[in-house]
Amino acid sequence: MKELQLKNNKVLVVGAGKSGLAAARALANKGAQVTLCDTKPREAMNVPEDFAERGIEIYGGGYPELLEHAFQEVVMSPGVPLTVAPAQSALEEGIKITGELELAFQISKAPFIAITGTNGKTTTTSLMGAILEEAGWDPLVGGNIGSPLVEEVESLSAHQWVVAEVSSFQLETVQRFHPKVAMILNITPDHLDRHGTMEEYSAIKRRIYAKQGADDITVLNGDDPLLKPFISSCPGQVYTFSTKGIVERGAFFDGEQICFVSSAGTLSLLKVKDMQIRGLHNIENAMAASTAALALGIAPATVIEALKKFRPVEHRMEPAGVVADVTYVNDSKGTNPDAAIKAIESYEQPIVLIAGGKNKGSDFSQLAEVISKKVKAVILVGEATSAIKKALLAQGYNDDAIVEVQDFAKTVQKSAEFAEPGDVVLLSPACASWDMFPSYEVRGRLFKSLVQELKAEKNL
Repeated sequence: MKELQLKNNKVLVVGAGKSGLAAARALANKGAQVTLCDTKPREAMNVPEDFAERGIEIYGGGYPELLEHAFQEVVMSPGVPLTVAPAQSALEEGIKITGELELAFQISKAPFIAITGTNGKTTTTSLMGAILEEAGWDPLVGGNIGSPLVEEVESLSAHQWVVAEVSSFQLETVQRFHPKVAMILNITPDHLDRHGTMEEYSAIKRRIYAKQGADDITVLNGDDPLLKPFISSCPGQVYTFSTKGIVERGAFFDGEQICFVSSAGTLSLLKVKDMQIRGLHNIENAMAASTAALALGIAPATVIEALKKFRPVEHRMEPAGVVADVTYVNDSKGTNPDAAIKAIESYEQPIVLIAGGKNKGSDFSQLAEVISKKVKAVILVGEATSAIKKALLAQGYNDDAIVEVQDFAKTVQKSAEFAEPGDVVLLSPACASWDMFPSYEVRGRLFKSLVQELKAEKNL
């Protein structure tokens, strides 16, 4: 039985974002003596009014000394790297470090289905939740998507399920985290500005299944060369999915339909043309979710029905409107080159691409190669503009088809100047949003509003 023993423990929560605020409240509810700190000054921390009633102390403008205040545990927000002073001090002094995901797991009576990977997490998590809803399993869907889990899990029963999108940042601080189902969708270069090397990034992803047992389920992308070595280290039952060939146990795509292989034989699930989500990457997402569901014993008919009903999630290959017979697509969650490549390759039509933002240590050469074959014009914005342009020019891409803008509000208007009837204008930035926006959601919603403004203008 998981049980948090926190009564009167002195706990420092580092970072006053959504996860930090949720963790502080949950810890206080469990009887801990909580201090919430952030580098922002106290007046800029947007602390909820109930924190004073709960006895949560606020420390703004930096970090308190751990030993001076006798903290027994440090809870890190996922957006705060382990290189900051309180984390380093905790490591040196042997003080426990944990995170919001670990807290949620230890509080929850409900079992976890945890989904990670460089790309596809949000769609697969949402799809997994939709399948469980269809099956009547009453899931809580959250984690790196939506509200922090620790806010919600305390009210769950052991008969419910948590479907959690899990990032590498969250996995850095897990200890006992033990999902009933762990999925790794893919591993491609991302967040190297934080993790340093691909070896370290991959090692952190392995933590999602490290504490599993023999009765647990691990779902891996059988086509990903970086994941193949993981198979032998999984303690649980391994299922794979593939778009390139038949698998021993799991799901595969035969070019027309998704099939599932188990000890009972091969089952044809559904033709991909019957799904509302498009692109090879979404076929992979559907295979991952359906594999987990079928491995858990959910009826094939239920899985099929959920796959047919499921619509694209916001900011992930989301239709944003049609203006003058040009289709506008919001893929603001495409925050690394591999995600942008997958989005570009989902279309047969000519594409005008909007890209750029904050580079997370990515190499844009492969993206530039795909752009040179599939994209008629590129609108660049944000800090990574020069790096992406340099990669494009190295591929021999036409300089006249590259437009640099300083203001994101001009991206849609500039795209419309290049787009012709039948084309696709695709926002798939290949970069984080943090240079210009607080989140990819804010960026995506601005894009959608700009499309609607263009539509209104064209209809005048």
